[in-house]
Amino acid sequence: MLHLFKYRFLQIIRDYSAMFWALAFPIILGTLFYLSFGHVGLEATGDSAWDVIKVAVLREDTSSENARAFESYLAMMEEEMLDIQDISKETEALDALNEEEIAGIYYIREEPSLTVAKNGLNESILTSLLESYNQNAAMFRKIAMTHPENLPNAVAALEDYRQATEEVSLAGKDLNPNVQYFFALVAYACLSGTFLGVKSSLDGQANLTALGARRSITPTHKLTLVLVDMGVLFVIHFFNILILCLYVTRVLEISLGDDLGALLLVDFMGSMIGVCMGIAIGCLTRMSLRMKMGISVLFTLFPGFLAGLMFGNMKNIIELRCPIINRINPAAVLSDAFYCLGIYNDTERFTRCLLILALMCVCLLTVAFLGIRRERYDSI
Repeated sequence: MLHLFKYRFLQIIRDYSAMFWALAFPIILGTLFYLSFGHVGLEATGDSAWDVIKVAVLREDTSSENARAFESYLAMMEEEMLDIQDISKETEALDALNEEEIAGIYYIREEPSLTVAKNGLNESILTSLLESYNQNAAMFRKIAMTHPENLPNAVAALEDYRQATEEVSLAGKDLNPNVQYFFALVAYACLSGTFLGVKSSLDGQANLTALGARRSITPTHKLTLVLVDMGVLFVIHFFNILILCLYVTRVLEISLGDDLGALLLVDFMGSMIGVCMGIAIGCLTRMSLRMKMGISVLFTLFPGFLAGLMFGNMKNIIELRCPIINRINPAAVLSDAFYCLGIYNDTERFTRCLLILALMCVCLLTVAFLGIRRERYDSI
């Protein structure tokens, strides 16, 4: 087994064309991204300059006491956290929201509400402001109904609010919107393992390559050969992704998150999904190597495009219009996982991404197995 592993390892890393697309090209592309965007805002300086968030406020019904109180609350937040735009019509507000001129729309009425166009840091802040108001309003209503004599004390306690948290830096977490290009880049690099998987699967097919013919008549059990191939591919591509991540974090100084264990887990799952995709493409039909490599290019670049590799806001547009595409696109799922690590630290969302990737790997391996399980040759 070790003998097979060693020589299969040497054979794959000497396939310079496949290794170029799986390792060298993502590094070159990342360097070009860095040079194109410039280094401004991409370094992890630890400083965070918060800008006020542009919003629209639509006064639908100000007759109720709760609506007037919410309007006063938003006025208090203006200049400190909010920049309320001069928009009074809902159609104008929705157009501004879709064009990302504002981050959200607050509706002043008996039950205040908020409309946002995507998931992001500013949108989370706006949601937190609304939730904070609703919680305080509910608390005061409950006090007024149960113990009205304590209402003045509650108001005084709220006015005497003091900062109970200590301000710390973001420890290198990057909020620059250009960082999403690098998340999509690493996701694309993971899918580039497809080229290694396709080439490896062709090496086991006697009707397509001379090496495949020699391997088909060897006394070694075919399952052993398949397991060795998969193990070698996973190891090689996992180290390819580690090298890319080291280059992005240490050379380009772009944060991919502080949790090293979680980052390694995402890299491993990403390398697996890329290799499994390549094996599935290689085993589906009896196309030529050139045809299968063309399909591999399509199945790496197109998911990368949908994940924001060429147009950074593409994933958000898809999330708004047709979110199911982001759930079945492995590049988008990987980009989302890196986003959780580098920006949000959202454990639930991160776990969901890993489960989706694992399910995709199982499905792709099942397709590959069904493609080769009945493969027989009349003559070799």
